[in-house]
Amino acid sequence: MNTLEELNIKGFIDEPIDPTIDLFAEIDRLKKEKNAVILAHYYQEPDIQDIADFIGDSLGLSQQAAETKADVIVFAGVHFMAETAKILSPTKRVLLPDIKAGCSLSDSCPPKLFKKFKDKYPDHLVITYVNCTAELKAMSDIVCTSSNAVQIVESLPKEQKIIFGPDKNLGAWVAKKTGRELVLWNGVCMVHEIFSQQRILKLKSRNPDAKFIAHPECEETILKMADYIGSTTGLLKYTISSSAKEFIVATESGIIHQMERASPDKLFIPAPPDNSCACNDCPHMKRNTLEKLYLCIKNGLPEVTVPAEIIKRARLPIERMLEISARLGL
Repeated sequence: MNTLEELNIKGFIDEPIDPTIDLFAEIDRLKKEKNAVILAHYYQEPDIQDIADFIGDSLGLSQQAAETKADVIVFAGVHFMAETAKILSPTKRVLLPDIKAGCSLSDSCPPKLFKKFKDKYPDHLVITYVNCTAELKAMSDIVCTSSNAVQIVESLPKEQKIIFGPDKNLGAWVAKKTGRELVLWNGVCMVHEIFSQQRILKLKSRNPDAKFIAHPECEETILKMADYIGSTTGLLKYTISSSAKEFIVATESGIIHQMERASPDKLFIPAPPDNSCACNDCPHMKRNTLEKLYLCIKNGLPEVTVPAEIIKRARLPIERMLEISARLGL
């Protein structure tokens, strides 16, 4: 095993960086030299969002990258997102600034345990939220996003029995919206699980004109207070179109950078979690830094790979989702 391969396994290339280097300029130069495209999830730090070619939610970013002529996809996000990019662009190299950038929700649903769970309900169709591993997608019938989960479920016959995973909060919200009984896997996202109802109520009382907006991965007690519930992109669009001037935002605080850019005249307040932090950050997303992004594109590592058989099987439920979405005009 060579040194670069060893470093790839460790998580990222940790080497000294000349402090006089203009990282923005160097990343831009390397991107052109290597014919690379940089994707940044909304939850990345502002510097990474500012240098990215595309900013958005995980599936949308992978779809955009697939349409480019780039040879290399640098995904500033977490591991399952890079896997999705590889599934949709199997001939492109996919890099992740820090290979250890995981996901608490994805990790909460080990494929081997999910298979045993799935086997208990042989007559159930499996819908999985896109925030899961490639292996879990390969075990699914349909993949969904937080923005189309309700419509995907409603598109199926009412008599169709459904397993929904891995996020139990999103699943419970979908069940409530559709009136369907879903068998839920007991998984959660650590970011959306720890919002404090009591602290949010106090915040709302201090900011009576603020709209409270929340991601459907939040617990039901939080969603009940929301003026609007939607995907990360949905939340951003709502703040742009709403006449309100103040918003309390219950999702990972990284999205506030885009909200402020789109609506500089409005105030965005991160909803407080039930801990000592002032805001709600995903520690996995924040493993990626501008320095790691630079070293990643410079050295071509860490690389995310997915076995060809998993790619083939995981692509099918994504395509089914896209077919349903197209049919419904989503």
